[in-house]
Amino acid sequence: MHKRRVIAGGCLLIILLIPFSSGYANFGSIFKKVQEVIGGSSGVSQNEIVDGLKEALQIGTGNTVQALSQLNAYYGNPQLKIPLPQSFQKFDKILRATGFGSELDAFELSMNRAAEKAAPEAKALFVDAIKSMTFADADKILKGADNEATVYFKNKTSDKLQALFKPIIGQSMNSVGVTRYYQSLTEKIQTLPFASDYAVDLDAYVTEKSIDGLFFRLAEEEAKIRNDPAARVTELLKKVFR
Repeated sequence: MHKRRVIAGGCLLIILLIPFSSGYANFGSIFKKVQEVIGGSSGVSQNEIVDGLKEALQIGTGNTVQALSQLNAYYGNPQLKIPLPQSFQKFDKILRATGFGSELDAFELSMNRAAEKAAPEAKALFVDAIKSMTFADADKILKGADNEATVYFKNKTSDKLQALFKPIIGQSMNSVGVTRYYQSLTEKIQTLPFASDYAVDLDAYVTEKSIDGLFFRLAEEEAKIRNDPAARVTELLKKVFR
C-alpha cells in the first residue's frame, strides 16, 4: 500500500510546478487517471511516471529562472526588488537633499541588474536537485505545505547557490556600475556629521537578496499552480494524463 501511495504522490506532483499555457487538463480527469495508474489499468509505466515528474519540475524551475533573468524581473517587482542596504537607507533623505538622489537611484537599479544577470546560473543546480529526487521526497512534497517543493529545492541548493552566485554577482556589479555608485555615495557619506556604520559587503548583500528573490518567486508559482484547476502538459504528461 505504501508503494502505491508513493506512486500516487508522484503522479499528483506532476501538476504542481508547471506554468500556465494553452494546453490544459481538468483536475477531475487527472485524479481519475491516478486511480487507473494505481490499479494498473492506465498503460503508463512507473518509469514514465518518474520521467513525467522530473520533466514537470524541470519546466517549473526552468520557467522561474527564465522569468527572473528578464529585464526588470527584480527591479520592476516590489516583492523582489533589492532595496538600498539599511546602512544607506538612514542617509537617504540627506543624500537626496544634497543632490545625490540620482546616484542613489542608479545604485539601487544596478544592484537589481546584477541579480538579473546571475539568475540563469540557478538552472543547472535545480536540474541536479531534480535528478537526485526520490519517491520519498515526492511524497513529502505532495503532503506538505504549498511551498514544500520550494523548501526541497532550498535545502538542496542554497549553499551551492551562495557559492555560485557570489562571484557572478561581483562581476556583474562591476559591469553595471554598482561599485562605482557605491564608492561615490560612501565618499559623500563620509563628509556627513555623525556618519558611521555605513559600510556593507555588497557582494554578500546582493547575493543574499538575489537568492531570496529566486525562492520567493518559486514559492509564489508553486502555491498558485497547486491551487489552480489546470496545468500545462507536455507530450509525456499528456500520455500520463490522457
